[in-house]
Amino acid sequence: MNRVAFIGLGNMGAPMAANLLKAGYALRVFDLNASAVAAAVAAGAVAATSAIDAVADAQIVISMLPASRHVEGLYLGDDGLLAHIPDGVLVIDCSTIAPASAKKVAAAAAQRGLAMIDAPVSGGTAGASAGTLTFIVGGDASVLERARPVLAAMGKNIFHVGDSGAGQVAKLCNNMALGVIMAVTGEALALGSAHGLDPAVLSRMMAVSTGRSWATEVCNPWPGVLENAPSSRGYSGGFGNDLMLKDLGLAAEAAMQVGAPIPLGELARNLYAINSQAGNGGLDFSSVLKVMTKAV
Repeated sequence: MNRVAFIGLGNMGAPMAANLLKAGYALRVFDLNASAVAAAVAAGAVAATSAIDAVADAQIVISMLPASRHVEGLYLGDDGLLAHIPDGVLVIDCSTIAPASAKKVAAAAAQRGLAMIDAPVSGGTAGASAGTLTFIVGGDASVLERARPVLAAMGKNIFHVGDSGAGQVAKLCNNMALGVIMAVTGEALALGSAHGLDPAVLSRMMAVSTGRSWATEVCNPWPGVLENAPSSRGYSGGFGNDLMLKDLGLAAEAAMQVGAPIPLGELARNLYAINSQAGNGGLDFSSVLKVMTKAV
């Protein structure tokens, strides 16, 4: 049985870890949130006392953390995991972080002789729960082949997009497009509502027309249109507004590094920042609709 150290049991990490348990992997887990660890233990995992304890006898290490500083803090330095992970262990970071941070950690892992890939995900909490995530992988192709079985236990699609850090670039491109699409979908529904249209009918029309998108069909921003969407449960769960804001900020940094214009991406970043300042940072990012209308 493959022994996996899983670090980071947030909204995405917890269901990912649960799917590994269902697939027969032996998990040793760590998170600063004791209740998240307790839930994983109830599902069959073993609790570690620290991240270092979690990797002591691991064959695979998987991390799913909020930001670059958390990933660098976890792996680097004298007390970082790279100084304690046994030789030959496969390291997979599924966090969405700055490409430069992913390259930095991967280079440090290579110096230790450890195989590492960056494998951020797309698909949201629903995809994490269903085991249908898309993994966007940067790193050596041979390392990806080692990782493929464990990734397949958590996801449906696996894309190798380039060397270390490339997974992060591709993920940021995807999330920038998603952030723009969600914002403009909310804007369109708010406009229709202001003219007296039923947002549910408008959404159904758009979902089979040229305005169709993940925002109209899976995560509709208007409450009550889709029963299982975060908007229909007070914008709880899902992908947080401030996480989208973080990713759009990383996309802006990546654009500046190569001089790429991203006018819509920058506009979307400002919209999510306004939504955050209005006190909605912890809500699902579809709550950006609140910037467009007072009707929700």
